[in-house]
Amino acid sequence: MKIIRLHTSDEAVIKKILQGDSRAEKQLYDRYAAKMLGVCRMYIKDMHYAEDVMIEGFTRALDNLGRFRFEGSFEGWLRRIMVRESIDFLRQRTQLYFEDITEVEVAPIITDNQDMDAELLQLLIDKLPEGYRTVLVMFAVEGYSHKEIAEMLNISENTSKSQLFKARKQLQEQLEKVRRIENER
Repeated sequence: MKIIRLHTSDEAVIKKILQGDSRAEKQLYDRYAAKMLGVCRMYIKDMHYAEDVMIEGFTRALDNLGRFRFEGSFEGWLRRIMVRESIDFLRQRTQLYFEDITEVEVAPIITDNQDMDAELLQLLIDKLPEGYRTVLVMFAVEGYSHKEIAEMLNISENTSKSQLFKARKQLQEQLEKVRRIENER
């Protein structure tokens, strides 16, 4: 007879961790590590650094687990920690460069192929300058507003908007190059 483990809620696992159960820590890590690595990877090009940041994020989350109030999803709380850890890493390793402009219109990204290969898209995003990529991911992937991005990155809202505009424009140009190369084949 095979015994099947039933899914344990985040709340039950967190309560076990707070009581000192190290197996519950591993269970929580195993449950969210892949997703959180994906979050870190969106900000950080190098997979090894992204893994380091993810582990730091988990350490920070476990250290502050008592502050989680079960008012929202644990995954969302953990995701915000990973985003902040990624941004802190980028600040420490590189100088994020942001240009101020007064007003900007956001250009849409248009692709013919709706099934764009995720790996290719990630590679194109990786080619963006750090500031562009950071704002693009925070806005388009994480769903932060320009006001929230500005507060987190210590920049103005207009700078956030301009970085997003430039990121989208550069990404659109890269997509057009890929399309031209595919059409030449």
